[in-house]
Amino acid sequence: MKVLIPSSLRSYTGQREVTARGATLAAVLDDLERHYPGIRFRMIDEQGGIRRHIRLFYRQAQVFDLTAPVSDDGELLIVQALSGG
Repeated sequence: MKVLIPSSLRSYTGQREVTARGATLAAVLDDLERHYPGIRFRMIDEQGGIRRHIRLFYRQAQVFDLTAPVSDDGELLIVQALSGG
């Protein structure tokens, strides 16, 4: 699956687009972690939930459940909200 990486996470991947495999969103994120250690922690909290400043879109629809099924021909867009004052 094609995974679009936001600029704030590109220090892990070195590129704006990578590929990952898995039957569920969680499995795709685990695959990303295998190839780019540390990236999953930036998106998933200690309780296994999506961090509140992260949005995940699969086939242009926001996904809230990490057990959601995905396929290799899909596209995952990771969006990280910016904050500041």
